[in-house]
Amino acid sequence: MASRADQLASNLSLAKFAQATELKKRLWFTLGALIVFRFLSFVPLPGIDPTVLSQLYAQTQGGVLDIFNTFSGGSLERMSLIALGVMPYITASIVVQLAAALSPTLAAIKKEGESGRKKLNQYTRYGTVGLTAVQGYFIAVGLESFGASQGMQAVVEPGMLFRVAAVVSLIGGTMFLMWLGEQITSRGIGNGVSLIIMAGIVAQLPVTLSNLFQSGREGSISGFLILGIIVIGLGLIAFICFMERAQRRVLIQYPKRQTRQGLMQADRSHLPLKVNTAGVIPPIFASSLLLMPLTVSKFAGDQVAGESRWGDFVLEMNQWLSHGSPVYMTLYGLGIVFFCFFYTALVFNPEETAENLKKNGGFIPGIRPGKNTENYLDYVLTRITVIGAAYLAFICLVPEYIISSAGIPFYLGGTSLLIVVNVTVDTVTQIQSHLLAHQYGDLIKKARLKGRLR
Repeated sequence: MASRADQLASNLSLAKFAQATELKKRLWFTLGALIVFRFLSFVPLPGIDPTVLSQLYAQTQGGVLDIFNTFSGGSLERMSLIALGVMPYITASIVVQLAAALSPTLAAIKKEGESGRKKLNQYTRYGTVGLTAVQGYFIAVGLESFGASQGMQAVVEPGMLFRVAAVVSLIGGTMFLMWLGEQITSRGIGNGVSLIIMAGIVAQLPVTLSNLFQSGREGSISGFLILGIIVIGLGLIAFICFMERAQRRVLIQYPKRQTRQGLMQADRSHLPLKVNTAGVIPPIFASSLLLMPLTVSKFAGDQVAGESRWGDFVLEMNQWLSHGSPVYMTLYGLGIVFFCFFYTALVFNPEETAENLKKNGGFIPGIRPGKNTENYLDYVLTRITVIGAAYLAFICLVPEYIISSAGIPFYLGGTSLLIVVNVTVDTVTQIQSHLLAHQYGDLIKKARLKGRLR
């Protein structure tokens, strides 16, 4: 009986999905946008020799380059138009959000509503262009000397013309990805920028798994270690799903209402506070802030090495901040914790929530409305955010450390797994919300039709 009921429920859900025309259009648009993103990752920069570049990257891969290459879906390895991915846009949005929290002028603009949001988005776009230009220039300069020690040259004709062409191409690619992410958010399903990052990670997974099994076949990695990686990965997925659904439900009570039949029972509801309110934003923000200067120093370091004390310092900094080093892990963990609290404070305002409860007559049992409710919500949110920050730091740091110590490729790490699972769960939730809205829309139409017939 249970199996027949489950089969009937699945058939009904499929029937609802087939009838949801708007949802299907959004899904097709999202899929098409991600396909365009994958096509662009294979379009190289002008003036690049792809064959030489692939040989040089195979010799120098590892560390921060693999991290950036994973987030860009292999675009950095091929030095495509979207080699920088959406990381400059994320970094620029961090800077604008931090400035809006610290600057009274930007804070006033933020409070203007939709017009203020558009102004801040415009500032973010300007910042994206500036950051992409700086990163693109250093990448172009680094490519001209890339492979000089091996007697190989990745750039066909080095010079100022190549640098200008590379910078303009990278700016165009990053801005197009930013626009594509905004279009996915407004016309598709899910958060566009997060989906683009997830698509890049997923695109690299087949190659990663193939290399892992090939290493096991060659004997460089034992079969028990591969089995342990798979088991740990499945356990992390289950743990992430559990923590992403965990929430603290604050009881909200409303006073009794007078009706014609007399007093009704007081209404009760719950205010759900997620343990991980910030979602996948803290790891992405922390990675973006670390990757931007590291990418610049990585490409510029080989050219300035030995020429001055500054060049030696750049090379030494690259060693300190190499992937898996104690300094890198410490900065990464602190960045995750900071952005977890920062982003939670942005998306949830205890003062505004307490004021809305007071206007609607709601209150927390045992807590007076107004300032006391605000302090209580802030206290509860701070406590559960500590748990959420610890959870994110554990997921992102511990597997990364184990993987770096064992010499396993980066993109099987906790950060990549967290992004993929979190974005997938959010996207599925949005699909379910659209299906539910479509179902209620049909019920409302039927009710109106029956009313007219009567």
